[in-house]
Amino acid sequence: MRLRSLLFIPGDSEKKFAKGSAAGADVLILDLEDAVAPSRKIEARAIVSRLLEDRTPRSWSFFVRVNPLDTGMTFTDMAAVVKPGLDGLLIPKANGAQDINRIAEELDRLEQQAGMALGTVKIAVVATETPIAMFNLGSYTPAHPRLVGLTWGAEDLAAAIGATANKEEDGSWTEPYRLARSLCLYAAAAADVAPIDTLYANFRDPEGLELDCRRARRDGFTGRIAIHPDQVATINRCFAPSPEEIAEAQMIVDAFAAQPDAGTLGINGKMYDIPHLKAAQKTLANAA
Repeated sequence: MRLRSLLFIPGDSEKKFAKGSAAGADVLILDLEDAVAPSRKIEARAIVSRLLEDRTPRSWSFFVRVNPLDTGMTFTDMAAVVKPGLDGLLIPKANGAQDINRIAEELDRLEQQAGMALGTVKIAVVATETPIAMFNLGSYTPAHPRLVGLTWGAEDLAAAIGATANKEEDGSWTEPYRLARSLCLYAAAAADVAPIDTLYANFRDPEGLELDCRRARRDGFTGRIAIHPDQVATINRCFAPSPEEIAEAQMIVDAFAAQPDAGTLGINGKMYDIPHLKAAQKTLANAA
């Protein structure tokens, strides 16, 4: 499952779903939470449930963001959408791995009820939206077998801690949110799941999005949330290895393969060791 570009679609808009499904995203996240007004929650569940029944071949994974556990709506959402065609759930406002264990237990029951193989539905988590979640990021290791990715969010966290803003005048994150971003990245690496950067809110700023995506990939993120179809192509391009990176990675892998007992090699006047080899292997895996 590729988690490079993950496009949010309001769960109550079939029109936006049709447009989003042609955007080239790796994942479509049909949203039952923040993008849907309380008065339309029931209708959104019905729409998403119906869309899941469409057996037209697709090149993207079908995820649903359910409502958080403290709303009392999570399991109702799951009952409506856990059926053949669903690839994953995005869990918002999780407080830690204990919440994921609860979700996974219910998934076990619902998959069996729907005649699905146990473990079919994967889980990604918005892991930084509550204050207590910041202290529990280490709980995702070892990872639950269903867990495939961690992402972070700033808006709900800002509201929870009473912040008046979460960005500096130049548009950069203030310190509490830089910390959340970094800890999410470390937590995903520790759990060996995909680290997914948060959304870039200004969908009319492709240059800013590109710069921010390149910084995110530099830091170690392997994908990003999109909130508009026009953002998908930029995200896909920025998180894919360039031909030059692929060529260098192949050179490193080939050199170590030719000398399997070497821990350090000189290649074209530069020294490479085992961490370089591991990074090169990851680059080739991302390019595959």
